[in-house]
Amino acid sequence: MIEEIAQNAAALKARLNEGNCFGEAVTLVAATKTRTPEEINAVIAAGICDVGENKVQEFREKYDLVRGGNRHFIGHLQTNKVKYLVGKTYLLQSLDRDELACELSKRCQRAGVVQDVLLEVNIGCEESKSGYAFEEAWAAYGRIRATSGLNVRGFMAMLPLAGSEAEKAALVQKMRALFDRAKAEDENIRWLSMGMSGDWELCLAHGANMLRLGTAIFGARRLPAQN
Repeated sequence: MIEEIAQNAAALKARLNEGNCFGEAVTLVAATKTRTPEEINAVIAAGICDVGENKVQEFREKYDLVRGGNRHFIGHLQTNKVKYLVGKTYLLQSLDRDELACELSKRCQRAGVVQDVLLEVNIGCEESKSGYAFEEAWAAYGRIRATSGLNVRGFMAMLPLAGSEAEKAALVQKMRALFDRAKAEDENIRWLSMGMSGDWELCLAHGANMLRLGTAIFGARRLPAQN
């Protein structure tokens, strides 16, 4: 299993060496939900330096067991769990509401740190997903950009499962336009995080420069044991 993970990581890194459709370097984040520290360490050893957790509990349990790497948080974050991530998270990709921004700001200022964040946009208008509506994202960017303790580095979104390839491509292009608008006036803007194991090639082809891949690296997700 570890050898297979290393082979998958090497193949993906080689595929991404050419960058995205704009020739930009692509950051590959290994999505490590349910994965063991041994598996995560194998990915880091294979050269994928960025790893992302979805759950605060898993982030905390694995933190001291994972060797090196940039630690991302990529899942929905409750305000009462912000305290566990401040000062330990390289990039918080799922800033999805003003309430969370306020709590992050308070905790970061108290700790004397600045947290790099991505604003999460609900590009597919899905009730099951969090994030700012696309129509509200630019105003949200302006508010959070001015919030103490936070450094906006770009945007994150997830494509809906439903829809044609053309419809999904159009959604990526809308996010890329938002990203480019922000980047034109803010030198801190660096990442458009879109693309998971089922759609990363489409996202890459239309302007994403950060991918969050789990199954493509680790294989099928391990399900929790049933009692």
